[in-house]
Amino acid sequence: MSETVKGHLSASVTVMIWALTFISTKVLLKDFLPIEILFIRFLIGFLVLTVVSRRRLSFNGWSKEKYFMIAGLFGIFLYYYLENVALTYTLAMNVGIIGSVSPFMTALISRFVLKQGTIPKIFVLGFICSMIGISLISLSGTLNVDPIGDGLALIATVCWASYSLIVKKISTFGEGTIATTQRIFFYGLLFMLPVLFLSIDSFDVSRFAQLGNFSNLLFLGVGASALCFVTWNFSVKTLGAVRATVYIYTIPMLTTIASVAILGETITIKTVFGI
Repeated sequence: MSETVKGHLSASVTVMIWALTFISTKVLLKDFLPIEILFIRFLIGFLVLTVVSRRRLSFNGWSKEKYFMIAGLFGIFLYYYLENVALTYTLAMNVGIIGSVSPFMTALISRFVLKQGTIPKIFVLGFICSMIGISLISLSGTLNVDPIGDGLALIATVCWASYSLIVKKISTFGEGTIATTQRIFFYGLLFMLPVLFLSIDSFDVSRFAQLGNFSNLLFLGVGASALCFVTWNFSVKTLGAVRATVYIYTIPMLTTIASVAILGETITIKTVFGI
């Protein structure tokens, strides 16, 4: 099996699992704050990667270490935190649609900021078709726009696009994918700590005794964080940031299908056309 095929398979597995995270997070929000869910899932992910990693990255100077720090800031902390805060201002479907702009944002940053590659017309056409489909899936009735919430969601897409491009740069260092992901998680957790301490007054341990909470946190930590960030970073390394992020387009479709299958939500003819 070629490395390119492995890259496409890794991206496919990643988005399939990430599509389910919205359902798990929705369940956990009944008992946990967004920042709590975020910190716990990546702490679990970090611990899992620490156990399975065969080697530890050594410090090779700040010229390389700064990329791990920036990746942790943009991809682990800011992207998820801004998205969660955006959900407190605007509709979830708005955040879903805006979040799907990430592939196009990645291409724009790569082309006009980093001066790398080109943006083919077929890519633009694909973006337009995907956004029409995602809008049909997500929108019901009139479009409600909230400048703050929608603005934060848009900034989050810039963070994710930046993260994917930084990971592509890190892949040139010649380090293992698991070890580099572990280092990125470490910095992401560090950036989360101040917000976590400012957000919580007390910590109820009994919440973890509930099977639903425990299993969903385990899924988010082991599957959606430890496994998926390794597979995503591998796909970015193999396919490139722009080609890999195109898979983000499929998440709203996969989430919709999962919601019907798991939560018993209804599906409309408009949604079918959107898919």
